[in-house]
Amino acid sequence: MIDQIIMSILATLAFVILFNAPKKEFVFCAFNGCLGWMSYQLFLGYGAGVVMASLWATLILTLAARVLSALRRTPVTIFLIPGIFTLVPGAGIYYASYYLIMNDLAQFTAKGIETFKIAGAMVLGIVFGLALPQSWFNRLGKLTNKNR
Repeated sequence: MIDQIIMSILATLAFVILFNAPKKEFVFCAFNGCLGWMSYQLFLGYGAGVVMASLWATLILTLAARVLSALRRTPVTIFLIPGIFTLVPGAGIYYASYYLIMNDLAQFTAKGIETFKIAGAMVLGIVFGLALPQSWFNRLGKLTNKNR
């Protein structure tokens, strides 16, 4: 478990550097990526399928990105885009392509549909997380800034 936490932080940090996020936000972006991956693992551990785990982890990650956005007074995309990096079904895309090239259409179809479901679940998680009014998150930012 510790190795997955470390790898999710490192993977997110690598993407944050490529994404050219502000240096002062690196730690928060890494936290958000780690939170997404740990949420995904938690839901898998409790018996959720990969699609539902992806949906819930993306929703949690999106809400955390919105909270960080309000607290740090930066755009939500600074935290959201690098954060979802750990959840993107890259292996599923790779294997679907591999099975297509190898002309194993049954495996291609199965892996392709699963990957499409995961990607759709991630989109829904982001949509549901962004559907909440920004004013809810701005209040949180105002409360914490009063204490400074």
